[in-house]
Amino acid sequence: MNDGIEEAVAAAFREEWGQVVATLIRVTGDWDLAEECAQDAFAQALDRWRRDGVPRRPGAWLTTTARNRALDVLRREAAGARKLREVAVSARDDGPYDPYGTYNPYETDGGDGVGDDRLRLIFTCCHPALAIEARVALTLRTLAGLTTPEIARAFLVPEATMAQRLVRAKRKIRNAGIPYRVPPAHLLPERTTGVLGVLYLLFNEGYAATAGADLTRTGLSAEAIRLARVLARLMPDEPEVLGLLALLLLHDARSGTRVDAAGELVTLEDQDRTAWDASEADEGAALLETALRRERPGPYQIQAAIAACHTTAATAEETDWADIAGLYGELRRFVPSAVVRLNQAVAVGMSEGADAGLALVAELEEEGELDAYHLLPATRADLLRRAGRRAEAAEAYERALELAENAAERRFLEKRLAECRSA
Repeated sequence: MNDGIEEAVAAAFREEWGQVVATLIRVTGDWDLAEECAQDAFAQALDRWRRDGVPRRPGAWLTTTARNRALDVLRREAAGARKLREVAVSARDDGPYDPYGTYNPYETDGGDGVGDDRLRLIFTCCHPALAIEARVALTLRTLAGLTTPEIARAFLVPEATMAQRLVRAKRKIRNAGIPYRVPPAHLLPERTTGVLGVLYLLFNEGYAATAGADLTRTGLSAEAIRLARVLARLMPDEPEVLGLLALLLLHDARSGTRVDAAGELVTLEDQDRTAWDASEADEGAALLETALRRERPGPYQIQAAIAACHTTAATAEETDWADIAGLYGELRRFVPSAVVRLNQAVAVGMSEGADAGLALVAELEEEGELDAYHLLPATRADLLRRAGRRAEAAEAYERALELAENAAERRFLEKRLAECRSA
């Protein structure tokens, strides 16, 4: 019988996975061992918590359990003798485990002055020796606990390709002896692009999950914002860092209105704007203004400006879609991707009429790069619906349903499909 423990373990996975794995990587130096022992700790939690109850600090319990498992593995391996001593020293430095006390095993200074293993993990993953795609994918796997299929969908590549990419990235970190630390200040800029990309995708996975029953994974988006704040303190004069933090806050300001009480998706135009988080929106706008004053524009500042167009419109009808379309044009100079062009097609469709947007969507369909991306047919369907072409819209919604993985999004598409069929 399900007594709530499975839900507690699942919640702990969403909230604590990245912290646990980051700590184990620091103390063992072995990425595969860290993931294996973390998985084992979560498996043990199902039995132990059912017997003993859920600890007050699940993350500390899971970290200690996983680390003990790692010690057992290293004891059985003669080659692990030296590392065993290092782990033992780290364990003494961290202090004894007390699930009801204040011990926090994953907030320690690793010699770089930054008491955050998760930020160290991101910078390690984003070493310039790794390809940008590998940096982002590896961090999403180890920090966010995303599965290989989920990451493959985020990158629009086959699962086998992503699996190989992850294996090669871990091997390169091990063979090249890439240090597990935040680099000194003069080396921060060379990793900025990768780190910002990781935080952005981490937030996006929390804001709109690629798969699963829920539209959002709030723990991931909150973690991305927290880490972006840490990064902004490290690099206060870097406008793109401020731009990213502004972007995340402006999006998060309306996260509470994206689903209704029943967990169903609510579109931007139908959201209750009076319920948006005004303090987050104001902070995001202020950060954007500070970043823009640096006069070094970049993709995150432009995206933050787009988000600000939405948050400053009192009603959906007052949204300046022409300005948004222009901003997407600027964004394409920095990020000439098909997804950016799709977003621009939406803005053009809203500002110049559905037919203008559909013409841009047709170009993307002909190129085929987004064939597996459910938002391409979903966008086509919405523009057709707005143009009153219900039969064609229904066909496009059917295609979007074939590709969509998230349950909340699927329910929304099914509702729209039913509306088109009944018209």
